[in-house]
Amino acid sequence: MDACAMSMDSHTFVLVRMQGLLVVVLNSHVDLSFSFTERFWERSPMMSNLKLGVEVVSAYDLVPKGVQGSSSAFVELHFDGQKFRTTTKEKDLNPVWNETFYFNITDPNNLADRTLDAYVYSYSRDTQQRLFLGKVRINGTSFVPYSDAAERHYPLEKRSIFSRVRGELGLKVFITDDPSIRLSNPHLEMDSSPFTDPQSAEAQVLDDQVPRTFPNDKAGKRRIFHHLPNPNNSKQSSQFFAAPAKSEPLAPRIVPVNMGQPFQPADYSIKETNPVLGGGRVVGGRVIRAERPVSTYDLVEKMQFLFVRVVKARDLPTKDVTGSLDPYVDVKIGNYKGVTKHFEKNSNPQWNEVFAFSRDRLQTNMLEVLVHDKDLVKDDFVGLVRLDLNEIPTRVPPDSPLAPQWYRLEDRKGDKAKGELMLAVWYGTQADEAFSDAWHSDTFTPDISPSNSAHIRSKVYHSPRLWYVSVNVIEAHDLVPSEKGRFPDVYVKAKIGNQTMKTRSVQAQSTAFWNEDVMFVAAEPFDEHLILSVEDRLGPKKEETLGRVTISLGSVPKRLDDKIFPGKWFNLQKPTSSDIDVDEKKKDKDKSSSKLHVRISLDGGYHVLDESTYYSSDLRPTARQLWKSSIGVLELGILNAERLHPVKTRDGRGTADTFCVAKYGHKWVRTRTVIDSLSPKYNEQYTWEVYDPATVLSIGVFDNGHLGGNRDTKIGKVRIRISTLEAGRVYTHFYPLVILYPSGVKKMGDLQLAIRFSCTSTLNLMYQYTKPLLPKMHYTRPLSIIQTNMLRQQAINIVAARLSRAEPPLRREVVEYMCDVDSHFWSMRRSKAILTALVMSSRDCSLLENGLEKFAHGKALSQQC
Repeated sequence: MDACAMSMDSHTFVLVRMQGLLVVVLNSHVDLSFSFTERFWERSPMMSNLKLGVEVVSAYDLVPKGVQGSSSAFVELHFDGQKFRTTTKEKDLNPVWNETFYFNITDPNNLADRTLDAYVYSYSRDTQQRLFLGKVRINGTSFVPYSDAAERHYPLEKRSIFSRVRGELGLKVFITDDPSIRLSNPHLEMDSSPFTDPQSAEAQVLDDQVPRTFPNDKAGKRRIFHHLPNPNNSKQSSQFFAAPAKSEPLAPRIVPVNMGQPFQPADYSIKETNPVLGGGRVVGGRVIRAERPVSTYDLVEKMQFLFVRVVKARDLPTKDVTGSLDPYVDVKIGNYKGVTKHFEKNSNPQWNEVFAFSRDRLQTNMLEVLVHDKDLVKDDFVGLVRLDLNEIPTRVPPDSPLAPQWYRLEDRKGDKAKGELMLAVWYGTQADEAFSDAWHSDTFTPDISPSNSAHIRSKVYHSPRLWYVSVNVIEAHDLVPSEKGRFPDVYVKAKIGNQTMKTRSVQAQSTAFWNEDVMFVAAEPFDEHLILSVEDRLGPKKEETLGRVTISLGSVPKRLDDKIFPGKWFNLQKPTSSDIDVDEKKKDKDKSSSKLHVRISLDGGYHVLDESTYYSSDLRPTARQLWKSSIGVLELGILNAERLHPVKTRDGRGTADTFCVAKYGHKWVRTRTVIDSLSPKYNEQYTWEVYDPATVLSIGVFDNGHLGGNRDTKIGKVRIRISTLEAGRVYTHFYPLVILYPSGVKKMGDLQLAIRFSCTSTLNLMYQYTKPLLPKMHYTRPLSIIQTNMLRQQAINIVAARLSRAEPPLRREVVEYMCDVDSHFWSMRRSKAILTALVMSSRDCSLLENGLEKFAHGKALSQQC
């Protein structure tokens, strides 16, 4: 305990620090204590800029606790030792506050372990008591940034079995780092409140009536307590280790794909293997650890690479007659050579490019880095740097990156030349950070141009967050058709990007009523607009626009449940005005007297399906506030492929340029492309967070079409359901790659994978099995099958368009194959398979029935004897 006494302007105060608490004791007035503590915490360097904002919106259907059958409600908020309260709404069972409070987040690292508690009380002026109406507890894992925040109505919970509670509380919770926002000051009534700790209130047996324990005359004497962050209470990072097991190496086993078909050919079966990975040998799903410590890449075979980073050059000599230089660099080891891009008229170029050479394929002990001047006829030699590979250091992550060094250029005879080159050369593995951005020697072929080199690297993609846009077209007023005296046949056309929906046509003179719902799919960030237009059907293929309105999706409110909110009237513009890019003055001129009444929302309570429901890799709702905690971590090691079927010809022989794509949730991964190999080795490892055991991991193998200017060719796909994996076990198998052609099923090869699921919370895992498959909105406001398939097709188109604009792009045919775009189509082959399965099931049932009859008959005979 540390204590110190200070004096300022004749006001003495004492600071006492004890076990992470700072106690400020003042013998001055209350106003001075507040001003000093505010200035103290504003200047404290230990405070974080992050703030938790809580907007108390309203409450609904509260329990009446007053004499007149009503309640005077207020809300009390508790977070991290800080406490605020709203104003009191007199005699209102459906109060509306719309008050916002800001809490200080002392330790952002422990935010997930914090909770926000909101207590609803009713204040009685006659008895000077506050009566408990309900509470809401929100975990820190559901806190989202302000841009993702939306109002949500939480059902009020009981504090004990004696509580009488009903109703809902509407809150909007978000995190902000805006420095202009000041922390909220507690109301003066807070310090005289009888509850300083919500946990102490739970000890009361009769929690509906709690008397005040402090007289009102002592409200002026204040003791202010503030929490300081405890540096010793740091969150430990979780680590996962497979249990060691001592066992003899086992022979490869053949595991049938479908256990219900024992006579399945072995060629189409899953073959279990016992490879030696980075963590040791895998035997029976357990890892026998090596003597040396393992790296984070323990599910793949360790591959050694020589990394060469060409950073920049300076003071290069000029070679052309014009006195300019167009430099580029050749990195050469034996028969392998990597080339950087060239700069025009630059004597101090900066490349910052990385080259990776497989150490197993090195044919020499000398590394040569040559600088050339690009010319139309013949490139001129500028200088070179020679390095002995025996002197190259080895880097093992998490070591910091190797610092580059300046090397003096030499001529071919070994004499010093003008200019210097900055290089960094080291030995590493695929765990190195430079691995994904490096040019690889096993992807080298003379046909690859510098423009195509970016399309063969490994990358990680994130698909955009998708929302359902719900548009309820209610009615339109004051419609003015072009031909007077006729009843217009009007309908509303809604459009977002390439998605267009129409309502039914109604005949009305000036007022039309529809009350019809249409839904779209939109992706963040919301670049597109919602365009609503009222159309008059004059005849076949002849329509007239009576007015339109353009609405920005960023201004549309977000809805997390099935609550119905009021609609909004929009003034329709004349069809001569522009949709989006038009100034405000022109908009005012083009406005007509027609109005459209619609109800628009972004429904975050749904999960936007972009995959087949049975093979979905993510079942969470769109809104982050509704996400639950993760149940574990999924690790995937893509090892190699064997016996691939050739898909192209090169130099008169069959070959393939293959890469793998894995999808789980919003995260897509793509391995590097291995050129000209029917037995490629990838050895790349990736991880995902798992939120639901009923999800599926999909891995596909493709032939790179960028090198030949064609489409990416699908070779096969593997699906693994998370619920079938034992926690902590390493699954190493060869999975068959099968493609269905019009002529029949064809096996294209085998893919070896290493998979491990580590469960971080058994309680959350068991809780997921008690919940339905899809979020609650799919059951309270279900979508039809036709509507679901249509929205799924729109979602796949949006994801494919976004990922195809990445670098390197993930082409549309890859995304559609991974998402099973045609799974809802009718198939004769699938129908025959289902019919065969039904016939076999009925046959098994009849055999079982006959067996039961024989058993019953035999038992009856035994009893008679």
